[in-house]
Amino acid sequence: RLAKYRQTSVSLKATLDTGLGLLLPQKECALGLTSRQRTLIQIASFLKRELPVRLARRVLELKSGPEGIGSMPAVIRVREWYEQSFEDIRRARVPVDLETEAEFHRLLMKIYDRHAPTLVTMARGVHELRQALTQKNLVRSASAGGEGEGVDFGELTELHTFLDKFYMSRIGIRILIGQYLELKKEEQEPGYVGLIYQHTNPAEITQQAVEDAKYLCERAHGDSPEVVLHGRSDLVFTYIPAHLYYCMFELIKNSLRAVAEHHGVHNAMPPIKVIIADGENNEDVVIKISDEGGGIRRTHMPRIWSYLFTTATPAFGSDASVFSSTGDHGTDTPLAGLGYGLPISRSYARYFGGDLNIMSMEGYGTDAFLHLSRLGNKDEPLP
Repeated sequence: RLAKYRQTSVSLKATLDTGLGLLLPQKECALGLTSRQRTLIQIASFLKRELPVRLARRVLELKSGPEGIGSMPAVIRVREWYEQSFEDIRRARVPVDLETEAEFHRLLMKIYDRHAPTLVTMARGVHELRQALTQKNLVRSASAGGEGEGVDFGELTELHTFLDKFYMSRIGIRILIGQYLELKKEEQEPGYVGLIYQHTNPAEITQQAVEDAKYLCERAHGDSPEVVLHGRSDLVFTYIPAHLYYCMFELIKNSLRAVAEHHGVHNAMPPIKVIIADGENNEDVVIKISDEGGGIRRTHMPRIWSYLFTTATPAFGSDASVFSSTGDHGTDTPLAGLGYGLPISRSYARYFGGDLNIMSMEGYGTDAFLHLSRLGNKDEPLP
């Protein structure tokens, strides 16, 4: 029944403004509460109403997903987490005072941890579906006397739309809960308002992503290309740093791998160029990642956004998933070999009004353009 209710959309700016109110000088309110305590109770009360609606919608969708994805063991496990969290929140007392708000806070901490492995588990479920569809296709072909043909996973439009909606919704739920949990802390790092950092520097985050991506590349290939940064290294804007890190790590990791494999680590490898562009009147902060890694086949371009298409070996629990844990502030870091990096990165970019575009020249290289809304006034795209 709750799944029929409308979800309440939020924006980065609105989320920031609410949090900023907690940083103002405290005033005594009614019932002996401070203004901070009253605001936290209001946020908790909103989550008590909003989260069951979002969770209920996901439960129903996971039950009826296309291509039989809802029957995959890993997907059933994810659905059970959502059902349990739905029931937990519905049974919880409404946060109306310090005691009930503290209870609700403890509950959301438990739920936040419960759902931390969702991305990895859903990835496993999609891998299970890929294997099931491949086997089904081979059996059908063999019974018809054929030798069997590969499944064109890029054509499964309904499935990809379903997964896009699911992961976009997951981002929203993680932000709502994560923002509240961070705001609840008595002290935060300077410049932070919950998950949001008012002085996010793309150049600094890029350097962090480069170090981590080069580490993976060197482990896999013995060496890695250099990464050269150009443009606005002094640029700062309001954003969620963990989202930006996710995107940059994935894009740089892809470029490092492409260059290392295309040129060979024993030969001269051209550097990867990262350009940060921004102007006073720009609508977006735009980051370009440019490599000479041989590019992508034109016929493969539509597949790069597919959750079922990957050119790497899936890595569940292997060395390749060294950065597969839940990162700072609850954002999942990219996973090697799952085919998830680009579509999830695009979801993070689109969540607050940005986008991710890929242009490639086969035989030469690939350019990725990451657009991030610098105003933060776009509402989340609710599925």
